[in-house]
Amino acid sequence: MSPDAVSLSVVVPLFNEQDVIEKLYEEIARAVEPMKRTWEIVFINDGSTDDTLNRVLDVAGRDDRVVVVDLMGNFGQTAALSAGFDCARGDIIVAMDGDLQDDPSYIPRLVSKLEEGYDIVSGWRKKRKESFLIRRIPSMTANWMLKRISGIDIHDFGTTFKAYRASVVKNVKMYGDFHRFIPALAREMRVRVTEVEVAHHKREYGESKYGIGRTFVVFFDLFRLKFILDYLSKPLQVFGAGGLGLAVIGFILFLYVAFSKFYLGIPIEEKHGPLFITSIMFIVSGVNLFTTGLLGEMILRNLYESGDKKSYYIREIHGTSRESNNSKTLMKTR
Repeated sequence: MSPDAVSLSVVVPLFNEQDVIEKLYEEIARAVEPMKRTWEIVFINDGSTDDTLNRVLDVAGRDDRVVVVDLMGNFGQTAALSAGFDCARGDIIVAMDGDLQDDPSYIPRLVSKLEEGYDIVSGWRKKRKESFLIRRIPSMTANWMLKRISGIDIHDFGTTFKAYRASVVKNVKMYGDFHRFIPALAREMRVRVTEVEVAHHKREYGESKYGIGRTFVVFFDLFRLKFILDYLSKPLQVFGAGGLGLAVIGFILFLYVAFSKFYLGIPIEEKHGPLFITSIMFIVSGVNLFTTGLLGEMILRNLYESGDKKSYYIREIHGTSRESNNSKTLMKTR
């Protein structure tokens, strides 16, 4: 193992968490130090407007195992996690929120479970310290739906607190707010997923970034996820089948109108005007849907063959072990 090799990376996205930085660092270090692994903490500053950046830089200045990825603005939690995963050097990557509602002392349990042969170990916040009506009921409903959509039997998809094999999570392409769906998105890799019950603390620092509006976003994302899991690789089967069905129905109606006109002598304008218009609309709509399916196939092919586009921009990476290899400001796109 080279001197710069890292066994475990703890990835933590941060947005306006200035009050928790020092304690967060101390508790993570206290949790991972006894594990007898080389480790690093990757803090991602996701465009914080308070003193978060300066405080994590202060920590990085005292401990060269701390890396600070400073994004050029606020790109959201999914993009921040993507940046952290891309920069992490560990064979095992643990992701967690930066507000200390996730308990860092459970990191060894997640990693230990991963070593039993799993690819993803999800934390299960069985006793969540949040509003039952606003947060827990929508969460339970979303998790129930996710379990059925993905076929993955875990209770808590929404938690950031998970352990991954780097070879898995680095190959999951995320965008939007899909970080909570990583186990489902990794399904095509035939990953082995399990969960470990973890403590969940009441928020004591800063303000929650999640409101009731996020609940509607999650449920909308469920439909997007269903499409991605079942139909992204075969859009023609979705739009093509629907389009073909409409076109067939329209053609049958058109044949009936034509039969009535030319064989029975029934004037279209007197008896079958609306039916004739409906048949034409069905045929045109069917052709449009079928064409949409073909375009989807072409877009999909271009997506798979295109270069690696990123969902974030990095202003700079700070950390003693990285600065030697990053003498220039780094900028990435995804």
